[in-house]
Amino acid sequence: MSQKRNIFEEVSDEARDEQAVQPGMIDRGRGGARKAIRAWLMVLFGLVVAMIVVGGLTRLTDSGLSITEWRPVTGALPPMSEAEWQSEFDKYKQIDQWRIQNQWMDLADFKEIYWWEWGHRQLGRLIGVVWALGFFGFMAARKIPTGWTGRLFLLGALGGAQGAIGWWMVASGVTQGEGMTSVASYRLATHLGLAFVILGFIAWYAYMLGRDERDLMQARRAKEAKLFSLSTGLMHFAFLQIIIGAFVAGIDAGRSYTDWPLIGGQLLPPDMSVLDPWWRNLFESPGLVQFIHRCAGYLLFAFGVVVWLRGRQSAHPQTRFAFNAVFAALSLQVVLGITTVVYAAPWHIAIAHQLLAVILWALILRARFLSAYPVATSVRG
Repeated sequence: MSQKRNIFEEVSDEARDEQAVQPGMIDRGRGGARKAIRAWLMVLFGLVVAMIVVGGLTRLTDSGLSITEWRPVTGALPPMSEAEWQSEFDKYKQIDQWRIQNQWMDLADFKEIYWWEWGHRQLGRLIGVVWALGFFGFMAARKIPTGWTGRLFLLGALGGAQGAIGWWMVASGVTQGEGMTSVASYRLATHLGLAFVILGFIAWYAYMLGRDERDLMQARRAKEAKLFSLSTGLMHFAFLQIIIGAFVAGIDAGRSYTDWPLIGGQLLPPDMSVLDPWWRNLFESPGLVQFIHRCAGYLLFAFGVVVWLRGRQSAHPQTRFAFNAVFAALSLQVVLGITTVVYAAPWHIAIAHQLLAVILWALILRARFLSAYPVATSVRG
């Protein structure tokens, strides 16, 4: 039995140390290899961005249908001999795109479009390998933080689904006798939309892993609810505009009218309702689809101004800077979008427009994250 102590008795340093509360109890057993996993996620983010850019160039060069089969494993190797090249070319000659649009091609021309599609698919395989090595490596080493295994596995599941959707998209254009010379715009929009969803998850996870659990729990108490709600709305609106942009790209609507601010010399496009039933015009009429994309861009910019003005009122300097960055990127994107239309969507401007959409997407997510988990700044600082 321990001896009773006098209330006025001095407590030794040793006893005081035993009774002291140990710091970092929230993070103990939960930290894992946060920095290493975050670095791995940033590599994945860069690869997915490259995938989007190469995918855009594949579409702009009409290369997406050059490989007419889905061979996830054996397709990693390109043709190794002239006989194999000729075999691939013969398969391409059987589809409508060659019969209607590309009969002028010889084998050398075919090789150019083949390499674009092969590179696009190869990037997809590389992303899968990088994810698998990282995920199973961290799992085997027991370095995944508590609560993160499901999140990191989700990225791999979405990546696998993206590969399947990619072939589902290509298959819509690998036709014989149906008159298809490109992939279905609906499937293209699904493919691009999922790519941005994957980017969004990767970016959000990277932002979270950049700070420890204790910091996040403390920051959550200072959440700016109104600003978070507005930035969430901006995120959804931007995603909708990205999907509309995919429909523009899928039917080459960006090249249908090249005047601005009018469209076809008038306020409304002249071919708004040429398809039947009427709802198909919303997705398949080049003039109307471009018009919808323009109007959505104006509305997105207007809403972006509202969110930016609210963000400037934040008490946290990093949050204010994040919303300033969103507004700057959004303004540049509007200018670049108009430039893309006026110059009839040349590949270098169109790709810059798509890449800036990726940057804007990441910046919106960053601003939203800081609304939910603001970084405290001392009065002295």
